[in-house]
Amino acid sequence: MRATALSLASLPARPHKTADLAPGTPAAVVTAPPPRRPRGRPRKTAQERSDGNRRRQLMDGAAQLFRSKGFAATGTRDIAAAAGMHSGSPFYHFASKSALLFAVMNEGMASAVQSQQQALAVLAPQAPARECLRVLIRHHFEVLLGPRSSFIAVMLYEWRSLTPVQRRRIALVKDSYEAAWMPALTALGQQGLLQAEPGVARLFIFGALNWAVQWFAPDKGKSLDELTEQALALFIHAG
Repeated sequence: MRATALSLASLPARPHKTADLAPGTPAAVVTAPPPRRPRGRPRKTAQERSDGNRRRQLMDGAAQLFRSKGFAATGTRDIAAAAGMHSGSPFYHFASKSALLFAVMNEGMASAVQSQQQALAVLAPQAPARECLRVLIRHHFEVLLGPRSSFIAVMLYEWRSLTPVQRRRIALVKDSYEAAWMPALTALGQQGLLQAEPGVARLFIFGALNWAVQWFAPDKGKSLDELTEQALALFIHAG
């Protein structure tokens, strides 16, 4: 009968005969099993972790500079200085300033898509559409105004600085982010609670929310939770 892989693995190893061993060979050397390869992905080396941290520092510093000075007025020396690097160091991580601009926007949007999925995953499966929209608005305020929000302002004001290919690639990620809003907006429209047709309402909502990067001040005014409730009241009927 042919043995299965499982049964073969469970059999004890055949001991070596004395005649098979070279004279003076310790038994422990011969019978010791070979070391097993560790499972899963190999751990990052200290150098790889350092490179990843420096890349993140470059992107964060560049995002802040692109936001405050504009893409055209920001030099690579400015970016390197903001990250505490030598002037040529950014080109170790990015081929050009344009590539860095694209990475700021693209990775920022990809992170927003991921965190949005996590925020929605907390909701109950049959959560009301109004509650879904509340979670989406609250999360979007966090993306707009949170600790790593500079990429949004850069995307809003430096979109034309991207190449056509770069714009198309980021548009795919942006469309994925915005598509997650349509089920809630469609359901609200069917309930007669939405102030406009769902597709048009989505454009109005994003236009209104995104403008908060211009006027919101965290040290005064309302909290993000309060802003969320007021935005809900603005966009949908009380019901």
